[in-house]
Amino acid sequence: MHLLKNTLLLILLILSMAFQSIYAQQINNGDRPNIVFIMADDLGYGDLGVYGQELIQTPNIDALAKEGMVFSQAYAGGPVCTSSRSVLMTGLHNGHTIARDNVPHYPTYLQEEDITLAMVLKEAGYRTGGVGKWSLGDANTEGRATNKGFDTWTGYLNQDHAHYYYPSYLDHDDRKIQLTDNPILRNNYSHDILTNATLNFIRMHRKVPFFFYAAYTSPHFSAAEEDEHGLTVPSTYPYTEKDWPEAAKKYAAMIYRLDKDVGKIVKLLNELGIRENTLIVFTSDNGGHSNVWDKFRTNGKLKGHKRDLYEGGIRVPFIASWPGIIPASRKSDALIGFQDMLPTFAEIAKAPVNIKIDGISVVEALKGNNLTENNRVFYWDFGHARERYDQAVRMGKWKGIRRGQGQPIEVYNLADDFSEQHNLADENPELVKKMDNLMESMVIPSPRYSVGEIYSGGPIWKKDW
Repeated sequence: MHLLKNTLLLILLILSMAFQSIYAQQINNGDRPNIVFIMADDLGYGDLGVYGQELIQTPNIDALAKEGMVFSQAYAGGPVCTSSRSVLMTGLHNGHTIARDNVPHYPTYLQEEDITLAMVLKEAGYRTGGVGKWSLGDANTEGRATNKGFDTWTGYLNQDHAHYYYPSYLDHDDRKIQLTDNPILRNNYSHDILTNATLNFIRMHRKVPFFFYAAYTSPHFSAAEEDEHGLTVPSTYPYTEKDWPEAAKKYAAMIYRLDKDVGKIVKLLNELGIRENTLIVFTSDNGGHSNVWDKFRTNGKLKGHKRDLYEGGIRVPFIASWPGIIPASRKSDALIGFQDMLPTFAEIAKAPVNIKIDGISVVEALKGNNLTENNRVFYWDFGHARERYDQAVRMGKWKGIRRGQGQPIEVYNLADDFSEQHNLADENPELVKKMDNLMESMVIPSPRYSVGEIYSGGPIWKKDW
């Protein structure tokens, strides 16, 4: 009798597992796609072939663009790492989100009560994973990735740790992967580890709906002590023989490796038979750095660089591909931002959003349709605890920038002048007044970012070698 009872329980368990597997595949192959969000670090608007780059090869990213849609007016959450990632995760714009700048440094930015994109998708039944630079909460804090919706995370929880491409350890979930003597022997290039972790996650979760956030650190500069040019890369291939400055070769090689690994991700999705049910987004966290070799034109014809609120600091490459849903070989001029990813992915995943956010779903734009909200207001700021506090707003074709408190507002018509060469403030006094009011009303003051109090501290992460 006891043996029969155990046998029946075993049969029920097997049947239950089988039904769960079938149900998971039905979900995955039916109306809820996988979502892979790939984000480069400091990759400029003009660094990809599809956006006009002529010297650096990006064949895999360009192929992804050919399979899907290229956005010409997509905006990062902010002009630097932390604020941009905070906007992405919370769906709140730069004036509302909890982390608004890279300084002051805090052990954690996200608090226990903050809801993230990953949490929304996990609650809806998605498996969630990520690699790379997190920036929103260090190990053992409430803001760490695995406490904010991620089933697993491999990489750097602290952004200053991410300046090392041959680190002595990487964060993995709630422990460390020890890479003893790696800074000396250079056996493990972190970018390669991140890619391997990405591919392994996809293989392991191919039969269930998943969200994966690949927050790569390339081509962000590295610590000067690790590389004399601040651009750590194992090889300058395929640019070694080019008549370029050595730093330029290294920068181009970092992008080449990033592009190659995007190709590996797409290839694996195809091999597993799940590519057609996977939305892939490729973008960058902010504009390209001012130190990039001039001939690369890292931000194309855009004015400014990382840390600027001109277009070169916040307008980013953005490519979306989802076979059968997103039209192939299409370009879109829809205005979208990182705050839109939470509601967009939630709609795709059929997940409820029960929190206040600033973003909107841009699913219609992904399908190639017009957005009725294309004239809504976008807001950014930067420099709360620095020597100069800047603000910017965009409403429709108009862009306003104030560079420093009390300074006059510059006005640009981006429809005619996306390079921001012609300040039209004098011709549009009423528009200047409206933008002034928006710059005041779109910010909820935060005690963590007291404007005018210059931060004198340094990084709180310390290397252990």
